[in-house]
Amino acid sequence: MSDFFQFESDFVDSLRCIPMQVRYKLDTCGIKLKLSDWNHMTQAEREALVELPCTTETEIQAYQNYLQQLIIKHTGTAPATLPIEPEPAWLNTNTIPDSIQDKAQEIGVTLTLSQWMNLTPLQRFALIKLSRSGHENQNFPKAIAEFHLH
Repeated sequence: MSDFFQFESDFVDSLRCIPMQVRYKLDTCGIKLKLSDWNHMTQAEREALVELPCTTETEIQAYQNYLQQLIIKHTGTAPATLPIEPEPAWLNTNTIPDSIQDKAQEIGVTLTLSQWMNLTPLQRFALIKLSRSGHENQNFPKAIAEFHLH
């Protein structure tokens, strides 16, 4: 049921890094989760953060509460919050963010609007995260290939 990407395959078995689907949920519920906090969690807690739904208002609130309690339990402090985008770019199928177009052009790929529209919100989210400066840019070309956008 969980959607892990192939470009994450080097760490998803151990969940030593925060997978994209959890990062998507973090942006959805507005909680900043540091890798150090993630690494304090048990395997079962990390798996719960992968599996728990975070789509409806009720699920988002429950996910946020669960995550806040986990972070407080492991660190003794409440997590930082993130602003929740009212209209996140990954849900906008009418516009490809410039950061993605720029990054794609660097590797010789031109994305079309129809390709962008056919991606899932999680795939669009991943491309947005991977196209930001300072992020795991080595995975951007892997994601482009995995999503058949080359």
